[in-house]
Amino acid sequence: MARLLTPLQQYAVVTANYWAFTLTDGALRMLVVFHFHALGYSTLEIAFLFLFYEFFGIVTNLYGGWLGARFGLRLTLWSGTLLQVAALLMLIPIADSWPRWLSVVYVMVAQAISGIAKDLNKMSAKSAIRTVVPETPEDQERGDNQLFRWVALLTGSKNALKGVGFFLGGVLLTGIGFNRAVAVMAAGLFVAFLLTLVLPADLGRMKQKPAFTALFSKSRGINVLSLARFFLFGARDVWFVVALPVFLQTTLGWRFWEVGGFMGLWVIGYGIVQAAAPALRRSWGRSAPPGVAAVQFWSAVLTAIPALIAVALWRQVQQPAVAVVVGLVVFGLVFAMNSSIHSYMVLAYTDAESVSLNVGFYYMANAAGRLLGTVLSGALFLLGGLQACLWASTLLVAAAWLVGNGLPAVATMKTTD
Repeated sequence: MARLLTPLQQYAVVTANYWAFTLTDGALRMLVVFHFHALGYSTLEIAFLFLFYEFFGIVTNLYGGWLGARFGLRLTLWSGTLLQVAALLMLIPIADSWPRWLSVVYVMVAQAISGIAKDLNKMSAKSAIRTVVPETPEDQERGDNQLFRWVALLTGSKNALKGVGFFLGGVLLTGIGFNRAVAVMAAGLFVAFLLTLVLPADLGRMKQKPAFTALFSKSRGINVLSLARFFLFGARDVWFVVALPVFLQTTLGWRFWEVGGFMGLWVIGYGIVQAAAPALRRSWGRSAPPGVAAVQFWSAVLTAIPALIAVALWRQVQQPAVAVVVGLVVFGLVFAMNSSIHSYMVLAYTDAESVSLNVGFYYMANAAGRLLGTVLSGALFLLGGLQACLWASTLLVAAAWLVGNGLPAVATMKTTD
């Protein structure tokens, strides 16, 4: 049965699994932040709960791409989904009566498993796109445009669903509590795993087995883009992961479901813009796929936004909630264009044969940036509140812009950017 699936059908199955996974990933993030903050944990302690999640994401992306190229993307997809089910099941017995040190260590281990799972799943889904786009010379330009559309659609829909997951996490915590919520999510994700049993074993597998040293032999384009990605996602998570939800709840007095709802809507809007990026560019007269100039432009615009929000808070505006909400909405829109173009460029710099190796390396840098942002989010919020986190975000986006200036042109692209 699996061998009868077309490449497009294979991609659809992978994407459906990725969507289901994303819902649980977003919900789990909100559940952990709110549950442990309600127990009296500081923002730095909560940040440490996610430390292993991000650290093992770095390791997973590096080795996961090699595993996908050598053994096929079906194996990495299955592994990621089942590991997430296991991580959720681990969290069921968590109790308020546990000693704090035990809770922290136990959740860190569960989050380590979840981090491995998330990046195996993401790498599989993103790599699968590159296996079904046109490769013939006469279709190359059309293929590049199609690649941009598919990447934008997958990334945008994933982030929209992650936003739904944030809201779902807040609702589940309010409605049925932490323990029952993770049990329900584990059951739902296992059903999503069963749907992937139809995939062929050789999906994304390289014809010639890559050597282990292939992990580190990247092109200049992949290396520079990966470093820019590191700074870009550090700039987002330095305020988004811990500082923002705690600020909204403690400083502005929002309830759990309100915080989850706002953050969910933020990510949904961010995802919609990502998915619409090709159409938006066409409406601006940009018919060709994005190039290096687009990376430079959007990162330069993004640099100013967290700085303006920080200035508004520093000057103690009468409506800090309005300044934060409006500012972060604008940040999300511009960040979405940055992320969408990055996600396209990494696939434009590679070919279908080595896609999982390059995508794995690229998302390793992505995970490293999230790790940096997560730790800084908890620490800087303790030292200087949300303002400190926003100034750090400004510096990190500026670093992404500086690095992006070194990107080489993509030979196959005929871009007017």
